Amino acid sequence: MAALLDDDRRIAPPSPTFEEATYRKVAWRLIPFLLLCYIVAYLDRVNVGFAKLQMLTDLKFTESIYGLGSGIFFIGYFLFEIPSNVILHRVGARLWIARIMISWGVLSACMMFVSSPTLFYIVRFLLGMAEAGFFPGIILYLTYWYPAHRRARMTAFFMTAVALSGVVGGPLSGWILRDFGGLNGWAGWQWMFLIEGIPSVLIGILVLFVLDDRIAHAKWLSGDEKALLDRNIVADNEHKAEVPVVRVLANGRVWLMGAIYFSFVMGLYGISFWLPTIIKQTGISDALEIGLLSAIPWAFATVAMVLVARRADRTGERRWHIAISGFVGALGLVMSVVWREDTTLAMAALTLATMGILSTLPTFWSLPTAFLAGTGAAAGIALINSLGNLAGFVSPYAVGWLKDLTSSTNSGVYLLAASLVVGGLLTLSVQARPAAVPPRA
Repeated sequence: MAALLDDDRRIAPPSPTFEEATYRKVAWRLIPFLLLCYIVAYLDRVNVGFAKLQMLTDLKFTESIYGLGSGIFFIGYFLFEIPSNVILHRVGARLWIARIMISWGVLSACMMFVSSPTLFYIVRFLLGMAEAGFFPGIILYLTYWYPAHRRARMTAFFMTAVALSGVVGGPLSGWILRDFGGLNGWAGWQWMFLIEGIPSVLIGILVLFVLDDRIAHAKWLSGDEKALLDRNIVADNEHKAEVPVVRVLANGRVWLMGAIYFSFVMGLYGISFWLPTIIKQTGISDALEIGLLSAIPWAFATVAMVLVARRADRTGERRWHIAISGFVGALGLVMSVVWREDTTLAMAALTLATMGILSTLPTFWSLPTAFLAGTGAAAGIALINSLGNLAGFVSPYAVGWLKDLTSSTNSGVYLLAASLVVGGLLTLSVQARPAAVPPRA
């Protein structure tokens, strides 16, 4: 009987119009809300870059202290990433994403009470622990709804949050820093952490009412729509094996993916944490003006990452799209140093760099999700993201250390550019169609 049903399905597949309408319905239900979640997440992660404009003077921090405190977030993130993602796979995205967002929103607001390097390190570490599992959890969540040939574009729409958080967060942070300083006896950077932490808590509560764990739980889908989505996910997973977590963590291909992601994230957090400082060094001193200028690279990057991912989905080619984007990002960083004396040219170079760096990320995630499934996918995606986000520790600390050593960010920017080139070369070493992780030796 099952075979006959399968034959019937092959004889009379759903119309392309119905399938496209179903995926459009899913996209409008999930992606805008997930995008909003990631915007507030990323804003809470990197607003320390704007706080730096005032914190270092107020608290007498050195560049190295700032770099270490910014980066130590990712140590907590690294240690709790895999357990968090495995828990999400078992208890469901709705409950776990809500827990993550509420806890990190509270801790982000607590950054306003930082008064010493030690407290700075502790709160940033706890913030990393709280947020661990959010991004890889969403990447895993998308595999429950979308087959591989649709995922890069959806991941790109979701990851435009990184750029949009810069578009929104730059002017917002600059405005708070400039106009809220002294209100109620608090510095502008204290108000910034408080105001930007509250939305995470509120949206975390909203997650409980908006997200559905799986296709079967979606009351807003008809029976035919659920059947279509389920069939496509089953077909997409046919070549994948459910692999024990230990075997996934020992797989060389997973570690190669982690190395590639590390290389690109070095560039991402170099831009995220240091863009306000680099703009300031071109001669701009007003906090709001710095915030407005910092929105420009992120705005262009929003468009670039969607267009690159869409083309990668349409052609089915991933590696060259990723690698070329990385090389473009490296070129932009180098040119931002060459043109550092001219604000207009430096901003053009930083815009090119941001476009290239962000365009690598959504298309990259189509590589590991092509050969990972089930609990193994939860662990593998988390490991790759953990390794990659260690760059969030290395990048700001290395740039800060080099700035203290040389009194310039130039050498740090060259380091980030070199990392992007390495990431592009490693990507080209990946076989065009990654094979599934073997279930047993």
